[in-house]
Amino acid sequence: MINSPLGSHIRLLEIHERALKKLGINTVRDLLYYFPNRYGDTSEIGVISSLRKGDSAVVFGRIFGLKTKKAFRKKIPMAEAVLEDGTGRIKIIWFHQAYLAKMIKESSLVRLEGKVSERKGELYFSNPKVENANSIPNQALFDKDKDPSSNSGDRFYPVYPETKGITSNWIYHAIQKLFKAGVLKEISDPIPKKILDTYKLPNLRTSLIWIHSPQKQPDALAARKRFAFEEVFFIQLEKQRAKKDWHSHGSFKIRKGQSEIAEFVARFPFPLTSAQNKALEQILSDFNKGEPMSRLLEGDVGSGKTAVAAATAYAVITSKPQGQDFDNLQTAYMVPTEILAKQHFDSFIENFTHTGVQMGLITGSGCLKFPSKVNPQQATPISRPQFLKWVANGEIPIVIGTHTLIQKAVRFKHLAFVIIDEQHRFGTAQRQRFREKEGRIPHLLSMTATPIPRTLALTIYGDLDLSLLDELPPGRKWPETEIVIPDRRQETYERIRAEIKAGRQAYVICPRIDEPDPTKELALQAKSVKEEAKRLKKDVFPEFEIGILHSKMPARLNSTSRSGGKPSKEEVMKDFAEGKIQILVSTSVVEVGVNVPNATMIIIEGAERFGLAQLHQLRGRVMRSSHQPYCFIFTDSKSQTSRERLGALGKAKSGFELAEFDLNQRGAGELSGRKQWGLSDLAMEAIKNIKMVEAARNEAQSIISTDPELKNYPLLHARLSENSEKIHFE
Repeated sequence: MINSPLGSHIRLLEIHERALKKLGINTVRDLLYYFPNRYGDTSEIGVISSLRKGDSAVVFGRIFGLKTKKAFRKKIPMAEAVLEDGTGRIKIIWFHQAYLAKMIKESSLVRLEGKVSERKGELYFSNPKVENANSIPNQALFDKDKDPSSNSGDRFYPVYPETKGITSNWIYHAIQKLFKAGVLKEISDPIPKKILDTYKLPNLRTSLIWIHSPQKQPDALAARKRFAFEEVFFIQLEKQRAKKDWHSHGSFKIRKGQSEIAEFVARFPFPLTSAQNKALEQILSDFNKGEPMSRLLEGDVGSGKTAVAAATAYAVITSKPQGQDFDNLQTAYMVPTEILAKQHFDSFIENFTHTGVQMGLITGSGCLKFPSKVNPQQATPISRPQFLKWVANGEIPIVIGTHTLIQKAVRFKHLAFVIIDEQHRFGTAQRQRFREKEGRIPHLLSMTATPIPRTLALTIYGDLDLSLLDELPPGRKWPETEIVIPDRRQETYERIRAEIKAGRQAYVICPRIDEPDPTKELALQAKSVKEEAKRLKKDVFPEFEIGILHSKMPARLNSTSRSGGKPSKEEVMKDFAEGKIQILVSTSVVEVGVNVPNATMIIIEGAERFGLAQLHQLRGRVMRSSHQPYCFIFTDSKSQTSRERLGALGKAKSGFELAEFDLNQRGAGELSGRKQWGLSDLAMEAIKNIKMVEAARNEAQSIISTDPELKNYPLLHARLSENSEKIHFE
């Protein structure tokens, strides 16, 4: 029964089926695991006799006198009704929602939620939310002779996330029907009793009753704690099993110490920080174990991840396959965008020119090879078939590219090392492609500049060892970050003008590419790249060259001329890097990796529309030199919550501190939201608790270390198999 289709146990209308599909609810288990996001308290339910103008109230009652009409003056279609409970009556008006009068049955029991208004001395609900109610959470509300708060039973009622066609009330009663049908008798708890007892967690049957029908608040909290532990525990089991499997294969043994790459590292523009040296030591140690490395290099903006990547790539490509004194091992470096791929290619050319090593770049736009036979100081375009041939026979030891790298046509001779930058943008399945390409498993180094709270990293990257870069290279400065309200814009523009005249450059970031369509009511009303660039050129900075950059522009990596077409992203970035453009107006396409050291100022328009992580990434674009950087947060928001959140950006001394703030203040937050990581709201709350995460991780490690196939835990094995299609970690 637990895994059978929900429709075989509960009568579903077509509107219900569509709504449930949208919510991802297909089976009985799906519905039982669809948890309330909060609980209402019947002591907070109002009665009509106590309502006052301006109250926001929840009222249960019977609805009468449903009718449709049009407003006398403006002819607005509307519905009217009267709600009655045991204490009084109140009028209801729905403007522009006349259809509601046909959807609600006369004299039916309903739950009404909305704000109380007053006109000519008469109270009424204006456009309240309404839903059918099969029962009243506290029957005393309808009894004139009883105090509604006196009934201590059935005090809490669950409130579920809704969608069109499915109300919270419908979900509650559907679950109660399943309980009455005996579904709980068929449920077996997959979590071993010993673990439940150790952490004082209720069993599965009790937890399902407590989370959907709590008698008191501690019961609901205990159930939520159990299900939070359960989700993190199963993620940890999956990750620890993947890690065990990964390390069970052989890999290339690379015997290189830091002393052997010291001369290469000495050519970097900055000496390595102690954090970089530590990460380098950890990676070189992993190389020498004979099993594939799986490590996450997590570094704040400007912390020098690329330098670590270059140094470790050098260690690999200067090593021979085991048992051979010919050929070299190869490195693949995958990044999410063509702009970033080209930038890393140029950076590697700078680092490796003196070594004579050949390098290649492959993206959807074409292929480049360095060095060119004609000009050894430059790269040259080559055909894709020729490029693939040279990669396959090992002539190109370092290959940089986008997701094009994992296409079947790309074959390596001795792929020993895979680097994936901004790895959360690539799924687990995409990373596995490298594993499938070769006989031996290559070493994997994932990198991210998105600061992740430790609890989240331990959860979603449970199969990766962590290396942390938490220092800035010598000479780098933290940006001065200011929130700029509308009446201080001109003052900020003058500061930017002075900096540009002193030789610096600036970014201006906008949320949109084009102006919003005025005919679309829900269109995002925010500044656009195209119009803001025109405005700045005409009214603010007429003396400076202003360029634009956005995702709809062609990449055209191999383009050498602008004739016959619009400028490409590459051409605009080249002009900006060479100082031909003083101000670059862009969308957040510059968020990741764009490197123009002379750009020391950034304006972020409509900053309240960006997540903290994205704002931090954007700010990182001006931390590329020893000059003092500035970040100006332009906002029109008057919301205190929004101002506090943006204020944290200025106060935080690192991205990691910002990540912890975002997690604690906003739950899932933008920095570590459920959409990005695939975690439920319940699990996102759980990862605030380091003790819970570590407990789940330790229990999972203990089980997998002795029984990786879970032969002694058939219920755990069955649940993992069921979840395999549903759990997504990116």
